[in-house]
Amino acid sequence: MAAPPFRHEIDHAAKPTGFANEERPSARLQDAAELAGQIRLAASRLHSHVIETPLRLSPALSERAGARVFLKLENRQRTGSFKLRGATTKLLSLSPAERARGVVTASTGNHALAVARAAAQLDVAADIYLPQDASAGKVEKLSAFPVTLRRVPGDALDAEISAREAAAQTGQVFISPYNDPRIIAGQGAIAVEMLRQQPELDAVFATVGGGGLMSGIAGYLKGTRSAVQTVGCQPEHSAVMLASVRAGRIVDIESLPTLSDGSAGGIEPQSLTFDLCRDHVDHWLTVSEEEIAAAMRLIYREHGEIIEGAAGVAVASLLKSGRRFAGKRLAVVICGGNVDEKTWQRALEQRG
Repeated sequence: MAAPPFRHEIDHAAKPTGFANEERPSARLQDAAELAGQIRLAASRLHSHVIETPLRLSPALSERAGARVFLKLENRQRTGSFKLRGATTKLLSLSPAERARGVVTASTGNHALAVARAAAQLDVAADIYLPQDASAGKVEKLSAFPVTLRRVPGDALDAEISAREAAAQTGQVFISPYNDPRIIAGQGAIAVEMLRQQPELDAVFATVGGGGLMSGIAGYLKGTRSAVQTVGCQPEHSAVMLASVRAGRIVDIESLPTLSDGSAGGIEPQSLTFDLCRDHVDHWLTVSEEEIAAAMRLIYREHGEIIEGAAGVAVASLLKSGRRFAGKRLAVVICGGNVDEKTWQRALEQRG
């Protein structure tokens, strides 16, 4: 007998009608197979630029789930998150002329660090636009790289608008944090590694923000191992992709403050990731702030790993799924470990 659906979950069979691809599943499979090929190419090109992160068995989570649960430790990646894979893949794809003009992006988090390191490694000039109130700690980390930091009055959206305008005027390539096929392919290299490290995986849990990480992972899995289940994980305070999947279109909803600041916020109109998440994510789960904090504390207590809130979302979702995957082999993507002291303290103090 099939297991009951998750709470807060959408199964493919329960999708609302009206999706453009709903009546052509063969086209979806073809798209996934094509994406899988691009991801394999990206993985081969990344080999000398990123590290292969460990896939470690978690006895504590395995006991709770009644399964063999593995943690994909992307918090141990250079720059402390998975973002380096996508940024490096994008920069490796540039023509000599594009490299000569340099690149531009807007971010105060993991994406900015990834672009800064990749650009330095590949000798590409990079302009990074930051809101005026970007934290001193983040600015200090970015200042360690040979990049140009440009402060912009206003918030992160103002910084992005300024960066895009500058790219249009100068001919520089704008590096999106998620809405780019090269970025998606680079993030998907995580799935290539996981299947090499543990070929018999039954399901993968990954946090979804803009969707670049899950688009790459799910696209590769569905193009190579369609039986592997994919579980999209979001904080209740900012479940924009889930709301969009439910609506059948990208929607703009309010995001509340969350420990998972790395996955918070809206999705660009016409984002490539929406179709990929809609078509290739099998299940969705949302978790509360208390559940995220508890997951962060558990990983620190049991494994000695300090993880950021976005990684805590995936762990909390695994815990929330109970024993649905009992007897299976599961992977949870620990997407990053760059958490500032204030946020870490909130996680330590927050109780249900």
